[in-house]
Amino acid sequence: MTHKHPHSKHAAPPPADDPNLPAVDPAHPVPEEAPPAPEAAAGPQPSPEEVLQDRLLRLQADFENYRKRMDREKKDWIAFASEKLVLEILPVLDSFELGLSNSAKEGAPAAFTEGFQLVCNQLRSVLEKAGVQAIHAEGAVFDPNLHEAITHLPSDTVPEGNVVAQTRRGYKLGDKLLRAAQVVVSSGPSA
Repeated sequence: MTHKHPHSKHAAPPPADDPNLPAVDPAHPVPEEAPPAPEAAAGPQPSPEEVLQDRLLRLQADFENYRKRMDREKKDWIAFASEKLVLEILPVLDSFELGLSNSAKEGAPAAFTEGFQLVCNQLRSVLEKAGVQAIHAEGAVFDPNLHEAITHLPSDTVPEGNVVAQTRRGYKLGDKLLRAAQVVVSSGPSA
């Protein structure tokens, strides 16, 4: 049985014949590394009142950030719901506009056409109040961010790269594109 002495903190020295280890002179033992000194405070410690004041200010700032984030998310949800509803209403508006153009071609009674026009105008007005803007593309320079080209046609009157005709109106809700306008783009004068 081996007996450990309380004064022996070091392990047995390594054998002297190991070439990888530095030689140790038994007369001059290697001093132990001193434990790291505790870090001195950078300045005076804050009082408990200052600590509480700091915590209160941080809590107020966190709450203000939370309130702003909730307001932003609420607006985003409202905009998302509006966008979804508008996207479902746009085909109805398209049908009204198509019906109006066909009633004029087919010679429908004037009272019928006027009533149809009033309902269509009312629907447009409601959408405009909700922030929906129609994209008017005819004659404009083709913009792939707003227009969807369905075909190219030669035109002697419309310059190349401009919209000759619009087949379906496009719409924006604020700055966001809801639906691109479907257009026919001029390929320039025919050869």
